Amino acid sequence: MLIALLAEGAAHGHTPDDAPPAFPPFETWHMPGQVFWLVILFTTLYLAMSRWILPKLSDTLEKRSDRIASDLDQAARLNDQATEAQQALELRVAQARSKARETSEKASEKMEAEMAAETARVDAEIAKKLETADARIATLRSSAMANVEQIAVDTAEAMTARFGLKASAGDLKSAVSAAMEKK
Repeated sequence: MLIALLAEGAAHGHTPDDAPPAFPPFETWHMPGQVFWLVILFTTLYLAMSRWILPKLSDTLEKRSDRIASDLDQAARLNDQATEAQQALELRVAQARSKARETSEKASEKMEAEMAAETARVDAEIAKKLETADARIATLRSSAMANVEQIAVDTAEAMTARFGLKASAGDLKSAVSAAMEKK
């Protein structure tokens, strides 16, 4: 690389003893003009930034901050409303459950009262039927017992006749009556 530079310098008529020319922006005779334009450029940039750009940027940041604060306030307000609505809903649910419980209890009491009345009516009806049936059974029993005694007397008479014995109807009836009274 160094050889390429020396060869190029020799081609332009420079010798290694000659100093290469300085980079033009670093030459000292350009410095006053560069400083002048630097001051003008930075002054213009400073004025533009301070008069137009920074106020707009500051205004935008302030609006953004205000909007964020407003949104946070609105979120807190909506959260409070949601909490109140949830509490109101829980209260309504509790009231509805209480009312349902009362209605259920009233219906249960009514059903129990109706069932008790129906049970009492059916029990009275059954008791009446039982009394009627007991009276009928007693009548049938007494008639059956009367018939049993006569059947026993007839049977005893037939048995004695079969064995070839003779017994009077009165004797047989008194013997059957005495046997029935022992039971």
